[in-house]
Amino acid sequence: MPAEVLSDHTTDVLVVGGGPSGLALAAELAARHLSVRVVAPHPPQPFAPTYGAWLGELPAWAQACTAQVWTDVRVYSGPQPTPLLRPYALLDNARLLGTLLERAGERLCWTQGRVTGAERRGELWQVHGEAGEVWTARLVVDASGHGGLLRPTAFEGGAALQTAYGIVAHFERPPSPPGAMVWMDYRAPHLSRAEVRAEPTFLYAMHLDGDRYFVQETSLIARPAPSREFMAARLYARLEALGTPAHNTESDEWVAFPMNAPAPAPGGVLAFGAAAGLVHPISGFQVAGALNDAPRVAQAVAEALQAGQDAAAAGWAALWPPERRAAREVHLLDLAALLELPGDRLGAFFAAFFRLPAAEWHAFLAPQTGVGPLARSMLRVFAHAPNAVRLPLARAALRRPGVSLRALQQAARMKDSACFSHPSAAPARHPGAMTPPDDTSSDDTRREANSGDIDQQEVIEEGMQGATGNVNADGLAPDVNRQKKLEELRENVAEISGEGREDTRSS
Repeated sequence: MPAEVLSDHTTDVLVVGGGPSGLALAAELAARHLSVRVVAPHPPQPFAPTYGAWLGELPAWAQACTAQVWTDVRVYSGPQPTPLLRPYALLDNARLLGTLLERAGERLCWTQGRVTGAERRGELWQVHGEAGEVWTARLVVDASGHGGLLRPTAFEGGAALQTAYGIVAHFERPPSPPGAMVWMDYRAPHLSRAEVRAEPTFLYAMHLDGDRYFVQETSLIARPAPSREFMAARLYARLEALGTPAHNTESDEWVAFPMNAPAPAPGGVLAFGAAAGLVHPISGFQVAGALNDAPRVAQAVAEALQAGQDAAAAGWAALWPPERRAAREVHLLDLAALLELPGDRLGAFFAAFFRLPAAEWHAFLAPQTGVGPLARSMLRVFAHAPNAVRLPLARAALRRPGVSLRALQQAARMKDSACFSHPSAAPARHPGAMTPPDDTSSDDTRREANSGDIDQQEVIEEGMQGATGNVNADGLAPDVNRQKKLEELRENVAEISGEGREDTRSS
């Protein structure tokens, strides 16, 4: 056992991890005149994974760190493409690293090492390294990535993973539309329905330049997750079926990370990025959100340190306010529904999802959207989806009746507010949304307007009787009729979303 080596000075903040999230927070802390030490197993080097983001969700300074931006972005949930009409960016990892280091300046000290633990000693933290190092700091931030190092994440029911295998290669024939970015392609005519049902995967593809493409086979979420070998075989089977075998492969990539992290409880060590549970439970995005979170969290930490207050508590409050925690519960409910949904129904789910007005699906995939808009969007998806998709959504809601009730109440309040504050406003239309033709949209408009006649609060409260009070482990009263509660919940969803009962029974 090597002797411990004490660092020569105390820093204000020690950040564990040298990924984009940890470095973003470190840079913002340094910009607020705090001394920051980053401890990572490697020296500064370009981040390895492929990071994509919606261009509009990147901070202005980060938009200059993009390698490529596509305006032709599309989804295939069926035979025909759905144009998303939302610019999508591929980050230039080397440029992003250089910009973050430049923003941090001389107040950042990068130390190569492996952290093994941390303990509080009076007003300071002592952080221990694998080689016997001891670093001291006023605040410790765990930005070590998925699952956390100093604050391990507990995943209810086990981690549900997104996995993907991808390659950058040259192709004689385009494996995806030239000039386009395919965000999601669930078409799989080369697979049997049983294979799709058991292991649903989709193609994520970028045309880089000339005959170079990045193609990736992705499993959105699964527990247990498919293996690297399985996903690689799926990708090459897809390319063979398309008649586009790869040649001159430049690189390959394997990613596997959990999607179902809960909002963590605050503690003496502040977490950030994926270690703080900030992976979006539906899209898997995290980096753009962390770049936006960093200034707010850094400001809260800097003010607390200056005032002699609890900097970790201030950082947690800035990162996970109550509204964001409540929204995470709704997202985890949606994730549970996707886990239960048979694989051959995911295409139908996303067809309904991208029929939402563009502003709504944008908000649903954004990291800071509140409970009301999230619930409202899922109600609309429920209304447009076939019955085979609706039932798993309702079952997931039934398993978390407390979360479902609060979400439905928020959606009802939003609808009441919209009806009384803007009674004559027509639903917004967006050229990128899969809206119905003009001769059918009037029915949707009338249904939207008439839904304001329903007393949503009364519907919710009456429909959820028996779901609170003396409950068992799944949140239901011990003597409740499960089938009846399921039907009642479906009725409530139909009422608030503006759909008639007869519609909820049709495919």
